[in-house]
Amino acid sequence: MSNEKNLDFGLWYSFRNPEQWRTDYHDLYQDHLNQIIQCEHLGYDDVWLTEHHLCEDGHSPSILPLASAIAVLTKKIRIGTGVLLLPLHNAVRIAEDTATIDILSNGRFELGVGIGYRPQEFEALGVSLSDRASLINEGLQVIKQLWTEKLVNFEGKHYTLKNAFLEPKPVQKPSPPLWVGGFAPAAAKRAARLGDGYIGTGEMTEQAKIFRDEWHRLDRTGKPQLAGGHFWLVASKTPDKTFSEIAPHVLYQIETYNKWLGEAGQALFPVVKTPDDLKELGILNCVSPQHACDLIDDYAESTGIQRYYTWTVPPGYSVTKMTEHLSLFAEEVIPHFKPQKS
Repeated sequence: MSNEKNLDFGLWYSFRNPEQWRTDYHDLYQDHLNQIIQCEHLGYDDVWLTEHHLCEDGHSPSILPLASAIAVLTKKIRIGTGVLLLPLHNAVRIAEDTATIDILSNGRFELGVGIGYRPQEFEALGVSLSDRASLINEGLQVIKQLWTEKLVNFEGKHYTLKNAFLEPKPVQKPSPPLWVGGFAPAAAKRAARLGDGYIGTGEMTEQAKIFRDEWHRLDRTGKPQLAGGHFWLVASKTPDKTFSEIAPHVLYQIETYNKWLGEAGQALFPVVKTPDDLKELGILNCVSPQHACDLIDDYAESTGIQRYYTWTVPPGYSVTKMTEHLSLFAEEVIPHFKPQKS
């Protein structure tokens, strides 16, 4: 077993509220925030927030306010964006806002960014989809320099800074961790070139290798940091019953992602039509704690991750019921991947 490993465990949130299971948004947000507070006490290491816009189910469009709320409600858990769609934002404002969150959290914030892919998001926010690669590349440089340098001079296609500065600066020195996420090889290479770590999900063995190879090719110092995990891994004492309860909610989520990706001319998930598809394709794993340990052990071995995370609350599913599964996971899975106390 993996007592020699020391994995951090995180939770991935989207705050979705589908019409067929809709609840009051204030209650939804409060329940999720309360769950995060509970998970901090249970020993989870970090929470990740993900961004999308123009979503009928309310998928979180404004994750930095959520990060701020978590910062003031918690004491130890680290708070990350997984991911913020950087091309849709002004990088100077992101540097300022995230520095403030790092101060509010006393040095617990991590910025993860992605390139985005939904054309309607770019159109609504007045950003050219064709500029997204150059926007994220310049944005990453601008943020890192504002976080770390006294005065910043930068000349690019999208940003021109002359003796610009950021005050107050983040608590963490030299800066908060900067992650780059995505599924394409270009994202892994961008993470090695401009970030501190790479965020993937699902099958990411190839991307992890590309990231590490590019990191070493660039002669970057330090150990390349990797975060990832199964799409869904739920620990349960009654796996079959749990699967039947959760499957309709995960099926909705995957169908939504496939619709979005299809509209963008991309593909990530195979076509899924039934709960059996979710099980056969390894998208939804409802398993015993021991089986969960084995799956994580294999995943960490194949990818080399130091940070493991998985989706937390299926869209429309009971937060209370999911907290029970998260408690079991914390009690019987996480300890297998932490150093033994002497």
